[in-house]
Amino acid sequence: MAKERLTSRQVDTFGRGRYADGAGLYLIVSESGARKWQARFTLNGKRAWMGLGTAKGSNLAKARAANERWQEVARDGHDPRKAREAERVAERIALQGVPTFSSVAGRYIRAHRHGWKNRKHQRQWVRTLKTYARPAIGSLAVDEITTEHVLHILQPIWTSKTETAKRVQGRIENILDYAAAHGNRDQFNPARWRGHLDKLLPRPSKVARKRHQPAMPYTQVPAFISELTDNSSISAAALRFLILTATRTSEVLFATWDEIDLGSAAVWKIPAARMKAGREHRVPLSDPAVALLQGLPRVGGNPYAFPGVRQGRPLGTMALLEMMRGLGFGVGGTHGYAVPHGFRSSFRDWGEETTGFSARVLEAALAHVVRDKTEAAYQRGDLFEKRRELMNAWAGFVTRQPAQVVRLSGAAK
Repeated sequence: MAKERLTSRQVDTFGRGRYADGAGLYLIVSESGARKWQARFTLNGKRAWMGLGTAKGSNLAKARAANERWQEVARDGHDPRKAREAERVAERIALQGVPTFSSVAGRYIRAHRHGWKNRKHQRQWVRTLKTYARPAIGSLAVDEITTEHVLHILQPIWTSKTETAKRVQGRIENILDYAAAHGNRDQFNPARWRGHLDKLLPRPSKVARKRHQPAMPYTQVPAFISELTDNSSISAAALRFLILTATRTSEVLFATWDEIDLGSAAVWKIPAARMKAGREHRVPLSDPAVALLQGLPRVGGNPYAFPGVRQGRPLGTMALLEMMRGLGFGVGGTHGYAVPHGFRSSFRDWGEETTGFSARVLEAALAHVVRDKTEAAYQRGDLFEKRRELMNAWAGFVTRQPAQVVRLSGAAK
């Protein structure tokens, strides 16, 4: 005999408990007397529940109709909860209108910025989108953006500013994927590189060579270090430390005292979050590097080894580059085109040309990732003690007294 279904009166009068209406529909009455409908369905062999709203005798027929609808969705192998959420998103879009590209870009940045390494990366995102994407598609609804729009942005800079263009392409692609995931457009992404734009634009490696940062010849570094030593500014000290440790500008500028051990260990541990490769890097500190750090002022309330003028902040990101420009280096510089990052190349050239240290030790000192997966599987350690010997040798080289240069007069020549 079939079980009797609920009546409207029972829906309004039953006490605490769970009561089946049949076909997977249940009335749930709480201790406080609150009443709600729930649908029980089976998905992939597992039971699941889905709320259908407040229960009243007057909406019993509506609850049964809704239950039947979602049970049918479950029988077709789809999750009713996800299907209902997709409908709600579509309803919101219909009421609010499809958001513009700039609006979705702002939401994407807010959602992901905490996972980015630093504020500079966030500023780069905003700057490139503002410069290249916003004028062309910023005011367009995200579901209106086509391949032609994307090519209009990329083609003018694809060969002249290839690296920037590739970043712009990747950022537009991520934002449109984000829009699709939120139901603001279909799944086809007109900015997708693989399988789409790679058929319409030449590969970046084919149109632009990788530009290395201009480096100072290693033979000139001792004289340059000597010149920096005569400068008492924090920027000069930070640049000397960068050269002595062969590290990157951001790693030096954001170095904090709690990362540095000036005792017998003489080591600077850069956390993974601040490393390009995403893993901790131990830098053995040579005697000149330790002496430099010991001579730095400690500013109360500022954790950074190289404090800036703003309270609790490090030197600005342009400080080292501006220091070199002031000494006649950089683009259009009277003494050469060298920039701070180039000293890593100076170090690498010196190590390869004048020492017996292996390429593996040199690369480990630069915190470069081993590209070959097989080799990486066997390279477990960080060669710390060998790197200490290497960094001591490098410090001895760059801090040696440079030869005195006597400039001859025109007549003597």
